[in-house]
Formats: sequence, C-alpha cells, structure tokens
Amino acid sequence: MPEPRVLIDATAVPADRGGVGRYVDSLVAALDEEGAHLTVVCQARDAQLYSELAPHARVVHTAQSAATRTARLTWEQTTLPGLARRLAVDVVHSPHYTMPLAGRTASVVTLHDATFFTDAMLHSSVKARFFRAWTVTALRRASLCVVPSLATADELRRVTRVRGAELRVIQHGVDVGRFHPPTMEEIQAARDVIGLGSMPYLAFLGALEPRKNVPALIRGYSLAVADRPDPPALVLAGQPGWDSQVESALAAAPLRLRVIRAGYLPYDTLAGFLGGAELVAYPSFGEGFGLPVLEAMASGACVLTTRRLALPEVGGDAVAYCGVGAGDIAAALRELLDDPTRRAELVQAALRRAKEFSWATSAVQHREAYDRAWYKHRRAKA
Repeated sequence: MPEPRVLIDATAVPADRGGVGRYVDSLVAALDEEGAHLTVVCQARDAQLYSELAPHARVVHTAQSAATRTARLTWEQTTLPGLARRLAVDVVHSPHYTMPLAGRTASVVTLHDATFFTDAMLHSSVKARFFRAWTVTALRRASLCVVPSLATADELRRVTRVRGAELRVIQHGVDVGRFHPPTMEEIQAARDVIGLGSMPYLAFLGALEPRKNVPALIRGYSLAVADRPDPPALVLAGQPGWDSQVESALAAAPLRLRVIRAGYLPYDTLAGFLGGAELVAYPSFGEGFGLPVLEAMASGACVLTTRRLALPEVGGDAVAYCGVGAGDIAAALRELLDDPTRRAELVQAALRRAKEFSWATSAVQHREAYDRAWYKHRRAKA
C-alpha cells in the first residue's frame, strides 16, 4: 500500500510557543526529515517558519483569521474539509483535540491529557467543558487518536468510557538543538534577559495556571530558603495564566526573598535558563506528558517534580519527586539544596535518560499511526 499523503493542521499553534506548539513544530520538522508526504496548513504568520522547518513539505497558510478559538473552530469545520479535498490528502492530523466533523479523509487527533475530566477544577469551566466535549467526539469519530503517555491512555479509557476508540501511545521527543547543557555564554544570556546578575536561582517554566501548582511552589520555596544566609531567587518563567492564587502567595513571601516573574522567555534562552538553575521545580498536579520536565533534563538540570499521571514515565529515576503540598515541596527543596552531590548525580542521570526520547522516533511512530488510520478509513469505505 502506498504511503498516505498527510495534512497537519497547525492553525491552533499560538505565536508564543508552549508545549503544544513545540510538539507540532518538532513533529513537522521530524516528519519532513523522515520523508513523509506532508502538507502543513498554518496561520499566515507561521508560513515562513514551517517552510524552514519542513523544506520538502507543502506549506499552505489560511486566508481566514484564526486568532480566536471560535474563529479557528469555524474555519476548521467549514473550510478545512474542502481544503483537504482540493489538496488531495489522505489523512488529516488534528494535533489539539478538535477535528473537522465533515471531513471525508482518514482522521488522526492528538489528545494531550485527561485532566479536563479528572481535575476539571484546575481549568476554567468553559475550557474544561469545551475540551471534554471534543475529547469524547474525537474518540468516537476519529480514525485513530494519539496520546503522549500510557497514563493518559489509561485515564481516557477510564473516564470517557468510549468503546472501540483506537488509542496509539506515542511519546514526545526533545529538541536537542534547543535543549542541551548550556555554555556559560548561554547561561549569562538568560541571566541578562531575566536581570539576575550572578545570584543563584531555582527555576520554574510553564504557564501560571492552577494545574502547575505555582502557589504551593512559592510557599514551599519560602519555607525552604527563608532561614538561609544567601537564599537563591525563585524565577517563574512562562505565560501569565489565570491562577488567582499566585498573587496572594507572592504577597505572603518574606520580603528578603526574591521571586521574579520573568514572563515568556525567548525560545533560544531556555536551555541557559533551565541548565543554569540550581534546580528546576515543576510540582504539577498532573501532566499528559510533561515536556518541560524532559526539556529541563536535556538541558542538564536537576529536576524536582511529582509522581502525578505521566510525569514518572518521563522522569523515571533521573529526577527527584515530592508531594504537591507546600510542606512536601519545601522538604524536597531543602534536601536537594543541601546535597550538591545528589544534584550532580541527578543531572547526569537526566542527561542519559533524555537521550531515550527523540522526535525522530516519534515521527516514525506517527507515520505508522497515519498508515493505520488510512487503512481503517479505506476498509470502512470498501
């Protein structure tokens, strides 16, 4: 059977690349490198980027606005099916929960996690309802759904009870060109962007949303370092998010401690930021995969995270673990800060483990998923 022609809908990728954006960008580049027959549909602002990431692919940008979720969803349901027919593709890969319902091609949908069901209170109510509905729809309607971890597959089967859905577990990779043990120049460049000077620091990277547990991290940090003569700073990098408890946690932190809200950092500073930290703390309530943990590991960081959902699948024995409460976080931070030998051991273990995750492997497995979806679609039509 010939290889299917695949369209990846990248229109949901925001300008400021978070985890989903890095997934789509890295997958597109790896698929192109692997020789996939690829079409990328994207917003106009991303056309040049995808042409560079995938020089052998056909890149098509949308004329319609996809700036809001409603506008993008309208485009997906009304315009994308016809575009897929005109471009003569065999499989449409929708990499962020939603999919065109009127499409006549095979369909693959990536479902990133199940927390909209299991921890709905950690999301806005509108967002939780939206993604619950589309997750169930994708499980019922797509030819095949991709999930990034065994934990996510198990949770989706448990909470949705959709029978007959085919789930393919394909782990993410890590972009070693971007995430690597940084040079001193890269560390200094990140420090300059943040305004740290020479002060040691603990790092967090992620959106400031309730699922990331940042208020507990701030309180745990305060408990862990308040009595130290030269306490490190805590740097919170990432999108502002909507966690209303962050401000109160910051207000309660002792005045002598320095907590920096760095905001969104340029992509090329992330290795220096992560690898230059005393440790990276990511005490999340649960992740569908945990790409920030893997990226920190590949950057030569000592990582502290939780055992929630997929995080142990990524970290294995190469990271330190803690509970989600401020006291648990504080105890783990103290232990790591007091034991530089342990931190160095974890750094070496993390670098070894990070090499087990590659976008090349992920691309091969995605191509197998496209083949399977196309086969199922053709068989259903026969």
